[in-house]
Amino acid sequence: MKGKIVSQEEWVAARKELLAREKEFTHQFDKLNAERRALPWVKVDKQYTFDTPNGRKTLAQLFDGRSQLVVYHFMLAPGRKAGCVGCSFLADHVDGANLHLANHDVTFTAISRAPLPEIEAYKKRMGWHFNWASSNGNDFNYDYHVSFTKDEIAKGKVYYNYEVTDASTEDLPGTSVFYKDENGDVFHTYSGYARGDERSLGTYMYLDITPKGRDENGPNYNLMDWVKRHDEYENGSAAKAAAR
Repeated sequence: MKGKIVSQEEWVAARKELLAREKEFTHQFDKLNAERRALPWVKVDKQYTFDTPNGRKTLAQLFDGRSQLVVYHFMLAPGRKAGCVGCSFLADHVDGANLHLANHDVTFTAISRAPLPEIEAYKKRMGWHFNWASSNGNDFNYDYHVSFTKDEIAKGKVYYNYEVTDASTEDLPGTSVFYKDENGDVFHTYSGYARGDERSLGTYMYLDITPKGRDENGPNYNLMDWVKRHDEYENGSAAKAAAR
């Protein structure tokens, strides 16, 4: 895997050429972010209530006094003892950012179909502190196309990431964003799924600048090739301490 060996002068020339493309990409990404913010909104008229450690809350109450709410659709189905490995990987990146989000008018919460006691048990095991609510008993996950009925799974086709696709699991990941106005009305402003969640993964941002990159070479060709829950790595206790 060893790269081409050149002089310092040649390296700087190559690096400056790449830098020009990096800057172009950054400017294009800024434009894309602006277009994302300019998407139209949909008013949420349906009433959802969630189980939280502080009692039942409506979707509007999950904002915790802020005007913006980021919901991570965490794959933890009823009866599962552990959450999805990929969702757990993303969750490891939340607590560090959450203090800054809370001070920038953004509330973060994960939402899963598992009952609250099962969520709390897994959250305690992993040492996380972010908000995590249960949608058990309501249609929230289904309405935002991250959970699917047994009939849909039996047919092998579900609507996910804005298209009909193959699926064999009742839950898939995603991120949805909501805004609450001064009248208390809630609006859905954005949802992203599949690789759309990668912008939350700081680990990937580091890997992408290393010589080996993500090094996801099969059999899945994604994070499932190597990521584990942080207490399941060979040196689990050290990994858990580092994550905390």
